Amino acid sequence: MEIRYNEKLKKLPPYLFIEIDRKKKEAIDRGADIISLGVGDPDIPTPEHIIKSMQEAVAKPFNHQYPFGTGLLSYRKAVVDWYKNRFNVDLNTDEVCSLIGSKEGIGHIHLGFINPGDIVLIPEPGYPVYNTGTIFTDGIPYFMPLLEKNGFLPDLSSIPQDVVKKVKLIFINYPNNPTAAVAPKEFYVKLIEFAKKNNIIVAADAAYSEIYYDENDKPSSFLEFPGAKEVGVEFHSLSKTYNMTGWRIGWVCGNKDIVAGIAKVKDNYDSGVFQAIQEAAITALSSSQKCVEDARKIYKERRDVLVEGLKKIGWEVSLPKASFYVWAKVPKGYTSSQVISKLLDDASIVCTPGNGMGKSGEGYVRFALTVGVPRIKEALERISKINW
Repeated sequence: MEIRYNEKLKKLPPYLFIEIDRKKKEAIDRGADIISLGVGDPDIPTPEHIIKSMQEAVAKPFNHQYPFGTGLLSYRKAVVDWYKNRFNVDLNTDEVCSLIGSKEGIGHIHLGFINPGDIVLIPEPGYPVYNTGTIFTDGIPYFMPLLEKNGFLPDLSSIPQDVVKKVKLIFINYPNNPTAAVAPKEFYVKLIEFAKKNNIIVAADAAYSEIYYDENDKPSSFLEFPGAKEVGVEFHSLSKTYNMTGWRIGWVCGNKDIVAGIAKVKDNYDSGVFQAIQEAAITALSSSQKCVEDARKIYKERRDVLVEGLKKIGWEVSLPKASFYVWAKVPKGYTSSQVISKLLDDASIVCTPGNGMGKSGEGYVRFALTVGVPRIKEALERISKINW
């Protein structure tokens, strides 16, 4: 029997992080002592009080059945309260829908709103799922370069008008993966005006909003700004904030009708988020946030050690204000892919090639701050010995 894959699968680029994991495993099989600074998966354990809450919740028979719908009312209320406390944003519980991690919702929003031929504005370099969902719905991706000269913000004014007329959806992501940029308030004001004028849905990915290093640089929510709820939604996750990547729990909130569209897609694709995990998420959102503050301190120390060390070696790198990524320019004369290969072959270090997340990322690599300081220092020592 000949197996023929759907044509849409053939259009997909290799999923970057699976490829990185494959290369890492090959090196480990060869006996290499790998220092992985590639995939953004926190190494800090999930806080104990959240684990305890999950242990108690999983024993409740009520939680063993299908968790149909937009999520427990108590979970959505916890999100509403968290948004009010953190961003001073007013939400109603019918403006919130639970997600099996924000990735799931980001991938599914296309199914609710994109028809064949509709254009989706996608930041690049950027999270691959923005493009994947576009391909699966026969939408047309239009990539918005994130360039250093523009503060790693998309230049909305440069998008041709004939393109804008066909745009139905725009993705933004701040704090940004992979560049670690934080968007200023003026950008959100312009974005909302752009979306209103052209009848475009805004999908804001705020997965890294709580990983910041200075109170003065505290990232904003897209929903903080007047008119935002008229045009868009924001995706959020407990993965990075509470070190819960494997738990698969997040939400989308904002415009009631857009949230309802995503919920309708989900009703036909999954059966909701395991309720015991929702109860643990309530604990995370509503209890002391000291664990988040402690995690920020850990990432800050790692950031400072890595950035200072790279600079001493001669790399060109800026100090990130948020996220747990360091976006570094590659040594002169090398491409992103060449540097990745050299780091793996000569130093047993895994990181992410900038061009793997979009052509505008060429000339950069992304380091994830997901190993401890001793391993970061070891990585720097190894990099310093490479003959560039």
